[in-house]
Amino acid sequence: QVQLVESGGGLVQAGGSLRLSCAASGRTFNIYAMGWFRRAPGKGREFVAQITWSDGSTYYGDSVKGRFTISRDNAKTTVSLQMNSLKPEDTANYSCAAADQVGRRFDYWGQGTQVTVSS
Repeated sequence: QVQLVESGGGLVQAGGSLRLSCAASGRTFNIYAMGWFRRAPGKGREFVAQITWSDGSTYYGDSVKGRFTISRDNAKTTVSLQMNSLKPEDTANYSCAAADQVGRRFDYWGQGTQVTVSS
């Protein structure tokens, strides 16, 4: 099992920046990748970004490319999401997720942290 705890959400004006962090604990040696997803009110879950633990490969959703950056700290088993040039449409609950080596699916989820961007 892997436990995930997010931090760093909040309220920011459009054009501003926020940094989210996700700390993993438990069977972290078995992590294949970690990622961020978001869910806006009345909408489905949207992929934001992911990073592969072994080589640091990153992938981004089209709506955040060029504005968001995902990074990892292997020693601390932490993944961060730097969000710049925020837009009101980025308002959502952001969740951290982890995939293990066995299934390589995002089976582990944090509680989520709210990001609100005002216009």
